[in-house]
Amino acid sequence: MTALDTSPRLDDPDLAFESLVEAHRDLTPDQSRRLDARLVLLLANHIGSVTVLREAIAAAREAAWEAPEAGR
Repeated sequence: MTALDTSPRLDDPDLAFESLVEAHRDLTPDQSRRLDARLVLLLANHIGSVTVLREAIAAAREAAWEAPEAGR
């Protein structure tokens, strides 16, 4: 069984972040949400394991609760 690997694995994290920001440039909020949704589905397919995907979803939701609310 494969488990979610949360150790740093990106060969260039700054470039990865820059690429994500650039992908959203000039998009409307709706287009940006659709891009995010499509990217999630593509990466979920790449992962190929519902078990790992569910672990990732749980980790992301947990982080969302820990993040400070906007405007605070």
